Order: sequence, then C-alpha cells, then structure tokens
Amino acid sequence: MADPTAQRIWNTALGQLQLRVTRPNYDTWLKNTEGVRIDAGAFVVGVPSEFIKEWLSTRMRSLVCQALGDILGRPMEVSFEIIGRNGHGNGQTNGALTLTKAGLAAQAVIASPARQQRLNPHFTFKSFVIAESNRMAAAAAFRASESPGTDYNPLYIYSTPGLGKTHLLQAIAQHATEANKRAVYVTSEQFTNEFVTAIAQGRADEFRRRYRSPELLLIDDIQFLASKARTQEEFFYTFNDLHSDGCQLVVAGDRPPASMNGLEGRLCSRFQWGLVADIQPPDTETRLAILRAKATEHHHIDLPDDVARLLADRAPDNIRELEGQLNRVVAYAKLIRAPAITMEIAVRALTALKPATPQPAEPNAVLQAVSDQYGVPIQALASKSRARPIAEARHTAMFLLREDSGLALKQIGLLLGHRDHSTVIHGIQKVTKTLSLDPRFAALLSEIRSASHR
Repeated sequence: MADPTAQRIWNTALGQLQLRVTRPNYDTWLKNTEGVRIDAGAFVVGVPSEFIKEWLSTRMRSLVCQALGDILGRPMEVSFEIIGRNGHGNGQTNGALTLTKAGLAAQAVIASPARQQRLNPHFTFKSFVIAESNRMAAAAAFRASESPGTDYNPLYIYSTPGLGKTHLLQAIAQHATEANKRAVYVTSEQFTNEFVTAIAQGRADEFRRRYRSPELLLIDDIQFLASKARTQEEFFYTFNDLHSDGCQLVVAGDRPPASMNGLEGRLCSRFQWGLVADIQPPDTETRLAILRAKATEHHHIDLPDDVARLLADRAPDNIRELEGQLNRVVAYAKLIRAPAITMEIAVRALTALKPATPQPAEPNAVLQAVSDQYGVPIQALASKSRARPIAEARHTAMFLLREDSGLALKQIGLLLGHRDHSTVIHGIQKVTKTLSLDPRFAALLSEIRSASHR
C-alpha cells in the first residue's frame, strides 16, 4: 500500500517532470508510476515493469532526484520498485513475469491489427475548448470522425507544440471507435519503431496489414519522419493505399506541409490534397475557459478567478504548459493539506516549483562532460588525432558547444585545436544526423547535457 504522503510528493514531482521531459518520454516512462514510501533517506518510486525500472534507473535517475530535492529542500536519493496492480511490491519473480508480459505485448504491437490503442480518456471532443483560434481544426476533426474519407481527406492539422493537436487526433480516434469504426492513432515515432522492428523480424506483411486495414489512420508529430527515407517510403505507400480505398487520414505536425524540412515532396504534396487547418495560440478568455474546464474535469475543484488569471498570464502560448502549472498548484495545495486553493498558495507553489531557467552551458563544463562520457582526455579533443573514439567525442563537443553554449563556429574551432569553421560544421551535421537515427545516442547526449549543467 502506497504511503499517502509519498504519493502527494510524487504527484508534485510529476508536475515538474512533465515540463522537463518530452511528452512521449513522460507517457512511456513516468505516467504510470507512483510514490510508494520514503525509506531510510531514499524515496521509493513504484513502477509497473522491470523494463521501466531499468530505464528509469539508468536514464532518468538524476532528473528524478533533482525534482524530489527541489520539493523536499534537501538532497534525496531515489530507488525504483516494481509494483503489482494491487499497489504492492512484486519482488524479482513477479518483476520477471511483468517483463515477459511486456515483451509479449511489444510483439503484439505488430502481430495484432486490433491492438487496443493507448488513448487519453480526457482527450475527447466534449472536453476540447473551442475558440476562434482552433474552430476550423475542431470542426474538421469532428467531421472526419463522423464521416471518414468524405469531405476532408487527408486532414492536416498544424500548430506549435502544446496547442491541442494530439487532443484532436485522439478525440477523433475515440469518437470513431465508439461508432464501431476501426481507427488507429499512432505517433510517427511509434510508426517508425514498429516498422524497423517488423523489417528486422521479417514481419513486414503483418505491419502492413495493421496500418492498411483501418477506416481511420491518425499520425501525430509527422515532423519526426524527417530524414527517415525508408520509413517515409513505407508511409507513402500506406497513405496511397488507404486514400484510394476511401479511408480517412489525419496528420498532425508542427508546421505547414510546404514548410516541412526533411520530408519528401511527394508526401508534402499529398498532405495538401485535402484540408490544411492550423491552431493558433489561445487568447486570454480561451485560456481561462481551458483552465476552468480542466480544474473541474480533472481535479473536481472550482478555480478562483484570480488564480485562473495568474496561471493564464504565465502561459500565453502553450496549453500543455498551462495544464502543467495547474497540476503543480493543485499538487502543492494537496501536499500542504490546504483546504482550498488561494492566490497566496498559487504564488508559493509556482515559486517553489518553478523549474530553473536554462542557462548557457559553460564551454569548459561541456568539454569535461564529453571527456568523462567518452573516456577521452580533454587535451585529445583539441589534438590532431582522427582515431574514431576521439573524433566522435570531438564532434559531440562541437554540437553541444554550438547548441548549448551558443558559441560561434570560429570560437568552437579555436577551442578544439584551431579547426576551421567548415570542419566544425561537418562535425555538427554528423551529430545531428546520428541524433535523428539513433535513440541510444539521444539518451547519451541527454546524460552529457545533464552533467554539463551540474
């Protein structure tokens, strides 16, 4: 049985972590966790499987420790423990069983076209607040769910992050499913991973049956298909098959099709066959309406007007950030056992839990972090050696000095052995390409970044 105090603390930590990691990472690794207890100076977090326990232990431990330390006001170690559906620790035996089930579930991703989608039950048309900024996109989405493949096919919805694209796509999927229509919602990252797995296992036909059989296919975050030529080709033929059969396609991205870098022209052209609808940042009144709706639906509270306006003013361009701040205020109020949320509590919560503003990484700290990660002396990074481990470490340093420290190309070249700017550009491009193709390298880069900001 989880300790209520630990659970309140963990809910508060999740409010912070939701703003510090990407949505796919949060949903995959953190969403189904819970605070179990504080044991001998360590905070115990309950996780559903051995796989998630291993990933959090190796990839996110420092970030979780930092979030808990910020809340509790003292350094805090963290450990991860597998819990069963009844909330009790499973121990190693059941943990292995959970991992086995997870492995079977992963295989079922490809093998079963009828696999149940992981949709957020709150993402419905009823809970979507409609305003001038999103009216066309919302109306077209509803029409697509009611009459797939008729009026707007494909439907392409774009906006900057956090304005409701995912909400609309999942609302379409849920509404269509309720009407006994077969709908598949997937992110482009999931589509890519499943395709790569299918090819590796010789199960391409099963993959194609899954994605070329639904009445509605909804692809989120299409921009992440950029530079993945083989996956784009597969999606191109999937698109053609579904469209020619009169099936509905809905695609969401962070920019208009014509501005999508790294996507083939034939794909961008097809995205413009139907309706292209954008979502603009909401005005103040819309943000207030969203806050009140989420406070009522998710937290069952009436949000005071002054608190709602404070939150609305702090997140003018991002609904996800708006919801994150609301979650933090509600979690903080529960943590201190406040009978009601007041302006004073809201200000204290936002001040206490405000994530630190990222500062440019110190160049020397970047070089040291790269040196530690690769096991290469800092002096070797500036040497003329072209040995592969040193060259890879040097390219990573070039990328981070440019992206995180904001140094000019000439400055980077001087730091790394008086190299010219074309050499620096080449190194940065190599890292950028690797980053788009190799999730393990992305994780390694995240660890280096964390170390360079300590």
